[in-house]
Amino acid sequence: MVNRDGEWAPAGPLLFVLENRVGPHLTETDLQLMEHRVIAEKGVAARVATIVEPVLADLGFRLVRVKINGMNGCTVQIMAERPDGSMNVEGCEAISRAISPVLDLEDPIDRAYHLEISSPGIDRPLVRRSDFERWAGHEAKVETALPVEGRKRFRGLLRGLDGEAARIERLDAKPDEVVDVMVPLADITEARLVLTDELIRETLRRDKHRELQDLGDDVDIEDVDAVPDEADNDNRPGWAGKGKAKDAKTKGGPNRQGKKAGKPSGEKPSTNE
Repeated sequence: MVNRDGEWAPAGPLLFVLENRVGPHLTETDLQLMEHRVIAEKGVAARVATIVEPVLADLGFRLVRVKINGMNGCTVQIMAERPDGSMNVEGCEAISRAISPVLDLEDPIDRAYHLEISSPGIDRPLVRRSDFERWAGHEAKVETALPVEGRKRFRGLLRGLDGEAARIERLDAKPDEVVDVMVPLADITEARLVLTDELIRETLRRDKHRELQDLGDDVDIEDVDAVPDEADNDNRPGWAGKGKAKDAKTKGGPNRQGKKAGKPSGEKPSTNE
């Protein structure tokens, strides 16, 4: 329309449709890589985790846990996995090559250490919301910072999540104790699966399912349930590197030169839980 001055003017408000340029479409794998951990480290281990997490993500892995053990020297253990839960020796080697120079540069450890890269293993730690849902129905041990129903340690069957709490059906409950417990995720300091025959069979079944999917459509995936009743539990691939690739500072003493060396190693999950 034309206004009083003879100029064109809109008859009503103008609406502009802007193209959404938030970013490329995120795949399911991308979302799994981005899922944060609800159970994380503190202190020096937390600093190491902050350093290695983006490096792992660039390689297509996600961090499970960082653990620093000072017994018999210092060992820095980094547990990692692909979003589907898989890991092999080649993956451990790739992670070691990528994070070793980054750790040397950032220098979060003030002494010589032994770097160990491994998969979570069968009796794995549970650190993400999806872990509690994915392994629902299996036995787990859970420890909390604050008492829940009068105790800080629980052993029972995972029953998934209810909001911000993990539901646990206690197997060690006495007749006068609550069996179905809701444990706030924010209060959990450690949670891990308990090694059982059922867990071993289910882990093998899932591993075989992934292998068949990787082989493509020519494989009959119905054979996925054909797994043995008993299996060798030494299935945790790993890569161990001795020392550091630089001078290691030691508090109150002279520097020690660490020699870097490594070899693939398998770590058998503990059965003394």
